[in-house]
Amino acid sequence: MNQKFILDHYPLPTKDIPQGWQTVSIAQVARLVASGFPSGDHNQEQRGTPHIRPMNIDREGQLNLDVLKYVEGGVPRELTKGDVIFNNTNSPELIGKTTAILIDRRLAYSNHMTRIQLEDGLDPAFVARQLHFLWMSGYFRHRCVNHVNQASISAEPLSGTVPLLLPPSKEQIRITDTLDELLSDLDAGVAALVRVREKLKLFRASLLKAAVEGTLTTEWREQHPQIEPASELLKRILAERRRRWEEDQLRKFKEKDQAPPKNWKARYDEPVAPDTTKLRGLPEGWCWATVDQCSTIIQYGSSAKASEDARGVPVLRMGNLRSNGSLVLDDLKYLPSEHEEFPSLLLSSGDLLFNRTNSAELVGKTGLYNGTPSPCSFASYLIRVRLTNLLLPQFLMYAINGGLGRAWIRDVVNQTVGQANVNGTKLAGFTFPLPPFLEQEAIVEVAEDQLSGIDHLEAGLDTKSTSAGALRQSLLRHAFTGQLVPQDPNDEPASELIKSIATGREQSTRDAATAKRNGKSAKSSHTARRGRKKKDAQG
Repeated sequence: MNQKFILDHYPLPTKDIPQGWQTVSIAQVARLVASGFPSGDHNQEQRGTPHIRPMNIDREGQLNLDVLKYVEGGVPRELTKGDVIFNNTNSPELIGKTTAILIDRRLAYSNHMTRIQLEDGLDPAFVARQLHFLWMSGYFRHRCVNHVNQASISAEPLSGTVPLLLPPSKEQIRITDTLDELLSDLDAGVAALVRVREKLKLFRASLLKAAVEGTLTTEWREQHPQIEPASELLKRILAERRRRWEEDQLRKFKEKDQAPPKNWKARYDEPVAPDTTKLRGLPEGWCWATVDQCSTIIQYGSSAKASEDARGVPVLRMGNLRSNGSLVLDDLKYLPSEHEEFPSLLLSSGDLLFNRTNSAELVGKTGLYNGTPSPCSFASYLIRVRLTNLLLPQFLMYAINGGLGRAWIRDVVNQTVGQANVNGTKLAGFTFPLPPFLEQEAIVEVAEDQLSGIDHLEAGLDTKSTSAGALRQSLLRHAFTGQLVPQDPNDEPASELIKSIATGREQSTRDAATAKRNGKSAKSSHTARRGRKKKDAQG
């Protein structure tokens, strides 16, 4: 075995390989290993030649031509049908994505891609899938050279130090054909899971819309005509809000051992009522309200640096908050129990957490803290909203996470480079439909039951998706360890193929030397040699 092979983190066995197989380097079986060319003058108007770049290889190792950029003028380096193309520069997680060019189309390739032109007797799809499997297994992440914001693997270490497990030529074809069939079925199953997930997403959105617009409880209202309207409920909410403020002020005076000053109650900021002139009609008994009117606290989290010392208090961050409102309690960070911002930044059961800064798609996702873990705090990219006892936090969460809230976020979001922001002032002004309290309870009861079913189905899809990924890995591992298809003792072993390639190269070198002495080009000599090989094979 070539002693230059780097086997750290290599996912395949290189010693106990099937009979007839050979462990080789890419250099032993490739005529050419070379990167492409850079171009800063791309166009997307299909002028010139498509320029294959890293994003044109997907995570399943397929060539994706949905988004192409083109280069005009002369193209110094082109791909041909049968080439293997390897992503040599990317983030460390994506280095090594590989595919085979199996279409007959003019394609150029960028300097972030390495073209591998194989010798006769090697199946491009087999080689490409094996290299892509190494990427899936994380091998290339440990082999790349890290630079600022990216990493790379150059042609020399790729061709000389990466082991390739090579079966006989005919077995390569059998493996590729079997993988095509099995992976096609697997991909169809994964596509079906994606469709189901999209339908569940639509069902969740429809359910939240029905909850916030009142259609979820149309029959309930008909059966309960004599209940307190939301307009009266809002008056009680505002009274409770003021009462809590006054209690909080008195507590602060007492802590400072001070007597309340004259007219201290006049300092209270009465929340501004919403402007309803352009808002749609509401179900009978409902009214419009703002987050500010219904909350007693709207507060940013801690910007203190947290650690992994689990002896402290957990700090929820935006990554712990899912877009469906649930909390994920893994990958937690911690602040010391004696942190100076405690207890004012400790959460209470029923607090809502609003993600104020994130990508445009995720900003504004809102979740409900249910008291676990306890004690618990929250980080600065989250805003804690504590409501009065007369508005159920689940209902406000439906409003923010549903279509009404997403439309509002699109209107008020502040876009900056790479992120979007909705601050606490804007959150305080979010206007939503307020149902009577008894109807809130009915809405939450029905919605939570159906959302629980959706969550259960989505968890099942997650399990199936994970199983599909594991099955893909297992199929590929079996393929590249000789367990997917049986070996045929009549196949010419890979060692003979390697000898034939080496002999051909030696002959090519001799032909080139002879051609040089005779004044002919090495290229014409090589073409003549390949012609003789083809004639011998046919004869």
